[in-house]
Amino acid sequence: MPFILGLIALAGAAYIWVIRARNAAEITHEISGVASDVMAAARRFGFRRRLNTHPVDSLDDPDIAVASAALAFLEMSGLPTTEQQNAMIVSLQSHLTMSHDKAQEALILGRWLIVECQGPVPAFARMAKRLYKLKGAGSFEPLLAVLHDIAKSGRTVLTEQQKDALADLTRLYRIT
Repeated sequence: MPFILGLIALAGAAYIWVIRARNAAEITHEISGVASDVMAAARRFGFRRRLNTHPVDSLDDPDIAVASAALAFLEMSGLPTTEQQNAMIVSLQSHLTMSHDKAQEALILGRWLIVECQGPVPAFARMAKRLYKLKGAGSFEPLLAVLHDIAKSGRTVLTEQQKDALADLTRLYRIT
C-alpha cells in the first residue's frame, strides 16, 4: 500500500512539474512577443537608442513624446480602462493626425518608455522636457488637447499627481 501511494505521489509531482514547465514556456513566448512588439514599433518610428543616453533623450519624434506623456498622465490615476485607452487613441488621431495603427504603436513604445523611466510620474516630467526641447512652445497646445481629452474620458477628478504634473508643465512652458 505505501508503495502504491508513493507511485501516485510521484506521478502527481511529475504532472505538476510538467504543467509548470509548460506555463513557463508560454510566459517566455508572451514576453518575447511583447518585446518584438516594442521593437517593431520602434523600427516603424525610426527610433534608435543612443549609447550612454536615456531612451527618452533619444526620441526625435514629438508625436511619440506626446503619446508617451499622455499615457503617463493617464497612468498617474491608476490603470487605464479600455474606454480611456480608446479615447486616447482617438485623441491622438485627431490632434496629431496619426492613423489608428500608428497611434497604437506610439502607445506601445510609450509604455516601454514609461517602464524605462521607472514610473508614470518621472516619465511625464522627462517626456515634457524632451517635447519642449524638440518642438518648443508649439508642442504645448497638442499635448494639452490630448490631456484634456483624456481627463474628459474617464475619471472626472484629477489626482494630486496629475495636478502636480500639470503645474510642472505650466512652469516648463512658462505659462502664467
